[in-house]
Amino acid sequence: MPESGSTAVPPPRADAGFVMSGVSVAFGGLVALSEVSLEVAPHQVLGVIGPNGAGKTTLFNVACGFVRPDTGTLYWRGRELRGLRPHRLAALGISRTLQGLGLFDRMTVLDNVMVGAHRHARAGFWSALLALPRGGREERELRARALAVLGELGVADLAGRVPTGLPYPVRKRVALARALVADPDLLLLDEPASGLSAEEITELGGTIRRLAGRMSVMLVEHHMDLVMSVCDHIVVLDFGRLIARGSPDEVRDHPAVLAAYLGEDVPHDTAEPTGGSRC
Repeated sequence: MPESGSTAVPPPRADAGFVMSGVSVAFGGLVALSEVSLEVAPHQVLGVIGPNGAGKTTLFNVACGFVRPDTGTLYWRGRELRGLRPHRLAALGISRTLQGLGLFDRMTVLDNVMVGAHRHARAGFWSALLALPRGGREERELRARALAVLGELGVADLAGRVPTGLPYPVRKRVALARALVADPDLLLLDEPASGLSAEEITELGGTIRRLAGRMSVMLVEHHMDLVMSVCDHIVVLDFGRLIARGSPDEVRDHPAVLAAYLGEDVPHDTAEPTGGSRC
């Protein structure tokens, strides 16, 4: 496994991608994350794994701006992110999907996806509302963009349907399309394989690998087959601590990882100190 350094991590390079440095979060007396550091490099698929209660959801929520860390720093493209909030993600070139999907039941699939394209909107609210020429042109462009992404995910034929009448795996594709239509540089995926069959998970893996050709991906996931097949790098959490990191092969047989998943005590000399060198 890569060696760890001190807790202090120097500011990353401008081309470093997304970096968490020494992030800690506590809820009352419960420590959810303890000095966790990681990096999602450009065009890399980073997997975040760990047993239940390891801190994966908290880490994802910090990355999305839902939770402010008590200590530590977030960086994006070499610049510190201060006061990150979910509504700022799109403007930064970051998109996310959530376990709850968050689709609008009374809007069509196409309209749901178009909501995610506002990063590319230029005409503004009044132009669209008053049907001004520029607003009309822009709406057609955004509609075409949304249809193209739906086509990429194989659900363009459902553009006129509402999500409530669609199977859950299809709704997950719609939620992914809404994230992709913004053309992000970083895609954050929370449990993307939940509720999918083995065949659908395999297909999802192929999609994620294709996406890595044009963006970075960080996924929090329980399905180890997916993680091991698509991730370039993996970080492992246990009780809020980062206990291991490395390639899928390195992580698979790491003693601290095996101990965490088997419910055994982690030997002190096998656990990686948190807050170490970035991935």
